[in-house]
Amino acid sequence: MPRVLANMVDVYIFRRGGGGVELLQMCRADGSLMGTWHPVMGQIEEGETAVAAAIREMREEAGLEKGKGLVAMWALEQVHPYFLARRDTIVLSARFAAEVGPGWEPRMNEEHTAWRWVKGDEAGRHFMWPGQLGAVREVLEVVVKGGWGEEYLRLEV
Repeated sequence: MPRVLANMVDVYIFRRGGGGVELLQMCRADGSLMGTWHPVMGQIEEGETAVAAAIREMREEAGLEKGKGLVAMWALEQVHPYFLARRDTIVLSARFAAEVGPGWEPRMNEEHTAWRWVKGDEAGRHFMWPGQLGAVREVLEVVVKGGWGEEYLRLEV
């Protein structure tokens, strides 16, 4: 029977500007995802909440934190399930959106080789997994456009 893990977080960092909404992607430096582009992502540590893990991962991977570029943060409703065949494991990943102010740029750690901003309306050309595209849609339709659930998903950070 496959293992089920619920110990991952994904954070979709975005900014608003004259050219529309842009989302941050970071290129993985090593492992099975080396050379591929993703949102900030990582594991929840023992005793840590999912929100605390998302905040820690943003700080570690992108240098983003309260008072240093972070404008607001939301929990996204959809938890992303995916299957790792090599490990016979079903993984559930909590998702978050984080808005940064104009002019903020990431400060990478050793987990990444590069970063880039991609336009929200071109996400289909840049995000490789269907689940990531679903999260981008939720960011754009619920968070950015102020959909019905935006106020309920906003976090105090």
